[in-house]
Amino acid sequence: MPETKNIEAFYTHKFDKTPTLPPVGAGDFNVFQLSDINGSRSQAPYVRYNFYKIMLIRGKHRCHYADKSIAIDGSTLLFFNPAVPYQFERLDKKATGFFCLFKESFFTESHRNGIHDLPIFLPGGKPAYRLNEKQDREVATLFEKMVVENRSDYRFKYDLLRNQVSELIHYAMKMQPEEQQYQHPDANARITAIFTELLESQFPIASPEQGIRMRSAGDFAERLSVHINHLNRAVRLTTGKTTTDHIAERLVAEAMALLKHTDWNVSEISYCLGFTQPAHFTYFFKKHTHTTPTSVRLV
Repeated sequence: MPETKNIEAFYTHKFDKTPTLPPVGAGDFNVFQLSDINGSRSQAPYVRYNFYKIMLIRGKHRCHYADKSIAIDGSTLLFFNPAVPYQFERLDKKATGFFCLFKESFFTESHRNGIHDLPIFLPGGKPAYRLNEKQDREVATLFEKMVVENRSDYRFKYDLLRNQVSELIHYAMKMQPEEQQYQHPDANARITAIFTELLESQFPIASPEQGIRMRSAGDFAERLSVHINHLNRAVRLTTGKTTTDHIAERLVAEAMALLKHTDWNVSEISYCLGFTQPAHFTYFFKKHTHTTPTSVRLV
């Protein structure tokens, strides 16, 4: 799986000169206009970064996000997080817009449970939001305020910037269907949430030596100290899908990403995903995708 790159590597690739860095304790927050970037530089690789990124961009572009490729046309608001590898292709070289970067520590004080628990940043969540003209103006205004504030000498500017980023996040969350914004606080939802967190904690896979530890409903039930029937019933009632369905979908998604974006052989990938034999992995993959691992790699 792609390596994780830090914010310094990002700056080196994107800018001719390293931007002014924020002070220690500011969560590495920074905000830029797209025009600040050297557009003649080579396309960034498909990697994970160790920071969050929110971007407003206009024009036609393409984003490879986890195992998906997202076509972008028009004004779009995008959210990227450290758990998911991605690659962004700026097809329109004269694109306009903004982006901000920050570490999780930027929100430590205001989000005690971590910003990664917000629906907008959950693995498998929706990363791209198409904006109409009114929405574009409102989002651009927020970014413009951040740019101005980031350059100011105001003593509490990072508190204000944190509020502006929060407003941006909630702006997008309000665009989601209501059922995706809130979890019902019942026992079934809690068990499902913990199961999902445990499942996602095993991904992405970063090296051929890394293997997943839990790949069956029984494995997760044992970890959660609940009967397997209890876990299966809770997950089905909450999501409409079985525990096995969720596990299989996540394994297929990771397999797709590894096949498309690494040069690992099928045996290495099958081992990482918990299959004792490559033939077992091939059978599983074909059952769920109706194609073979080799054919995906050749696309």
